[in-house]
Amino acid sequence: MYIDCGSFAIRSWQTGDEQQLPRYADNKEIWLNLRDRFPHPYTPADAHQWIEYVLNARPETNFAITVNGEAVGGIGLLLHDDIERYTAEVGYWLGQPYWGQGIITHALQAFTDYAMPKFELNRIYAVPFLRNSASIKVLEKAGYQREGIMRRSAVKDGQVIDQVMYAYTVS
Repeated sequence: MYIDCGSFAIRSWQTGDEQQLPRYADNKEIWLNLRDRFPHPYTPADAHQWIEYVLNARPETNFAITVNGEAVGGIGLLLHDDIERYTAEVGYWLGQPYWGQGIITHALQAFTDYAMPKFELNRIYAVPFLRNSASIKVLEKAGYQREGIMRRSAVKDGQVIDQVMYAYTVS
């Protein structure tokens, strides 16, 4: 998969991306806003394991965000099944040197436009931590609607915290 977004691209992960991943992913500020399955510290071994996983995953639901061909972040879906089979959760992260440039907002818009028809979805949602105002702004700018606050719904770094439900739905 490849989506040209002008100053950056969204593409399939590939062999070689594991070389750059620790440089961008090994950042406590990133980890503090992601699920615990995203490791910290983020080691070269973690990068190799991730690339091996995504290269073998079917369907392909996780993609690299690249600047000048270098993988500097990621975006992906967790597809649901059963009664939620037309629903998916989106997650994303971006290396700190690229924060504040509008990359993740445009990536989320482009990825949402790709994912809705590709996976026959009616709804894509995200649950950022309430304290993560940057991600909340990204979701709002990308057309996601706030549905509510999920009080005391997560534990991160030993703290019980609130999450906010955002969703993009087909009319």
